[in-house]
Amino acid sequence: MDNTKQRLDLSIIVPFFNEEDNVEGLYARLKKVLGTLGLSYEIIFVDDGSRDRTPEILARLYDEDPGLHVIRLRRNSGQTAALQAGFDFARGEIVVSMDGDLQHAPEEIPLFLAKLDEGYDIVSGWRKRRVDNLFLRKIPSRAANWIMKKLSNVDIHDFGTTFKAYRKEVIKGVQLYGQLHRFIPALISRSGFRITEIPISNIVRQKGKSKYGLSRVRRVFFDLLTVKFIISFIDRPLQIFGLIGLFFGGAGFLIALVLTLGFYAFGWSIRENMGNLVLSVFLIILGVQFIMTGLLAEIISRIYFTTHKIKIYSIGEVKSRRDPKSLDEGV
Repeated sequence: MDNTKQRLDLSIIVPFFNEEDNVEGLYARLKKVLGTLGLSYEIIFVDDGSRDRTPEILARLYDEDPGLHVIRLRRNSGQTAALQAGFDFARGEIVVSMDGDLQHAPEEIPLFLAKLDEGYDIVSGWRKRRVDNLFLRKIPSRAANWIMKKLSNVDIHDFGTTFKAYRKEVIKGVQLYGQLHRFIPALISRSGFRITEIPISNIVRQKGKSKYGLSRVRRVFFDLLTVKFIISFIDRPLQIFGLIGLFFGGAGFLIALVLTLGFYAFGWSIRENMGNLVLSVFLIILGVQFIMTGLLAEIISRIYFTTHKIKIYSIGEVKSRRDPKSLDEGV
């Protein structure tokens, strides 16, 4: 691999967390596939604070391969942070991300590239025939994918897989946090990029232990709400908070209006309607608070768009024959 600043065709990004049994097998298969493409490429392995032998194996592979870059995070920050570190470091014209547990087949990378050649900006993998546990993975995943499809109007079936290919100009404009890596197509959709999907194989994990469980369902639910807010209201939060505020404030005002008319026109007793009066005041105050929250969110949104340079990961070590400052520059 040429390590100068000349044009690179392809960057492969793989995050690892305690995958000592899978690192070497994935690396060997990647090298075999990439060697047949006739493209200049780089492989970026991101160690997300592994506590097994993964760091040692990655260090040895780096010593043997000048085209390999290894980024080690100081602590386990999650797959989103690991991917963001890889995206920031990558400089290929096309960026492919995939899992490090060998449930994604490197042999399918050419299929993603061929689809990009048709003019698409993002190609997402679709685990059409899933082999995961029905109740722990399949049902929650199908529900989340259906909801995200409706919320984002992005016509793909599988938002959750990491196996995706992006044009550089697409992914370099994305700043991730939380666990939003699975929803990149939805986050990108508001920018007008062309998105499609291709079926990919889904095999049972052969080695190592899965990092997912039922606790993921709760996180995905809140991520869905976050993504919907980002897609529809990140640049105009007052629209949603103001609407909620008007609803509560309007309800409180109507109750107060009815009580006032009843008092003057029908002689209603204020004492007997004290509960309704308290409810009216409460709803009006709540409405005002939501509107004020919306105004504050508008200000925060403006700050977000002008100063959004905060990293969600902390680098412990970078093994690369390129300038490590690439992570800071995002090139």
